[in-house]
Amino acid sequence: MESKKALSYDDVLLAPQYSEIKSRDDINISTSLGGPYAEIRLGLPILASPMDTISEGAMGITMWQEGGLAVIHRYNSIEDQAAQIDQVVVGARGHAAGAIGASGDYLDRATALYDAGARILCVDVAHGHHLHVKNALYELKQVFGDAVHLMAGNVATLEGFMALAEWGANSIRVGIGGGSICSTRIQTGHGIPTWQSILAARTAKEILRSDQKDVKIIADGGLRNSGDIVKALAAGADAVMVGSLLAGTTECPGEIMETKKGKFKTYRGMASKDAQIEWRGTTASLEGVSTVVPYRGTVVPILKELERGIRSGFSYSGALTLRDLHRKAQFVMQSTAGRLEGTTHILTR
Repeated sequence: MESKKALSYDDVLLAPQYSEIKSRDDINISTSLGGPYAEIRLGLPILASPMDTISEGAMGITMWQEGGLAVIHRYNSIEDQAAQIDQVVVGARGHAAGAIGASGDYLDRATALYDAGARILCVDVAHGHHLHVKNALYELKQVFGDAVHLMAGNVATLEGFMALAEWGANSIRVGIGGGSICSTRIQTGHGIPTWQSILAARTAKEILRSDQKDVKIIADGGLRNSGDIVKALAAGADAVMVGSLLAGTTECPGEIMETKKGKFKTYRGMASKDAQIEWRGTTASLEGVSTVVPYRGTVVPILKELERGIRSGFSYSGALTLRDLHRKAQFVMQSTAGRLEGTTHILTR
């Protein structure tokens, strides 16, 4: 059986290009998730992941105020999640997105979230190229029509992206097994480096566009810094979804733990043992871990720093908009020595 070469963020760099951009303030990094409510633009192309240690009401409010979006997690009761959605809608006077599953009470949950003000519903499944997701998207489309934006995922292949688009998804989360607390690739042997998955999704997106269908790419997993975000966007993503970059902040759910070594907060994958037991009282396949991360204060300066890095990245490619970046980006492969050269290697002497 022939194997294919797949590259991740560390394997590539963007080639610097001629730029006439006089100020990075002139750069427009905004994006649209397309579909219903396509007129809504996010000033910051970052979404907070639907994890129970990342996205509840407080994160939803702050993300919206800073130009991004949080997808409120589903690992609680329908009433609790609906209350979090209401908190975002009222507290920010903005839009809220809510995660739902693809089986069980997902339709009841979707209806409650819609009634609470959510107009973006995310079918949140680890392996999105699946019959359950197909059936859920068909039924959600039948119930809500164009009254909601349907986000779905995750997928890692061109075929997966094409399938979810045909089933009715307006935006699709791309990336399997790349999250910092995800062990899917270790446990199952499955996955594709996320940067490569984005390229596949971009090809699928271009095929769909020729049929007058515009489906957006949300790069999800493996993003460790603003440089990775720029690489994801340049490869074809319309926005990115992050968890660990926001973990440990005030807006994340969970108590601050005081220890002799400092202050910490919990950060865990939703397929970890701790998360599964708390959520449903039992465990299935364990494809994530639970840990603690240093408490980092409010998320606002982190988002500001990421924004500055993204704007700088656009500048190096001479791109004033995301569309410019998609068009102009030129990638090169780098060696292991090249990766080491690109680090602050004085710190390792």
